[in-house]
Amino acid sequence: QVQLVESGGGLVQPGGSLRLSCVVSGSILSIGDMGWYRQAPGKERDLVASTTDNGDEKYDDSVKGRFTISRDIATKSVYLQMQSLKPEDTAVYYCNARLRRRLAGWGTYWGQGTQVTVSS
Repeated sequence: QVQLVESGGGLVQPGGSLRLSCVVSGSILSIGDMGWYRQAPGKERDLVASTTDNGDEKYDDSVKGRFTISRDIATKSVYLQMQSLKPEDTAVYYCNARLRRRLAGWGTYWGQGTQVTVSS
């Protein structure tokens, strides 16, 4: 069974930093695009940042210059370094990945979510 396992959320003061991690567990053949989404209470789940398998990156305007996405194919991981955090960054953050499995082929997978709370 393939899973995306997230870690690194928590409570941080405004202006602080956090690093989210997501590891793909299980047997896969390939990893395509990977990304981070977030969902605040009462709002839709929106893209925060994404990275393609050839290294192209995309960021939501609200996090440009503050957040950095990176990936490590060897460890099947994607990270989100968050700096200068603001209260409006408070949300549940979800890891997302396109994965190719031997029998199932390509599919989109989600992590379970990790809470990030920015508050003094």
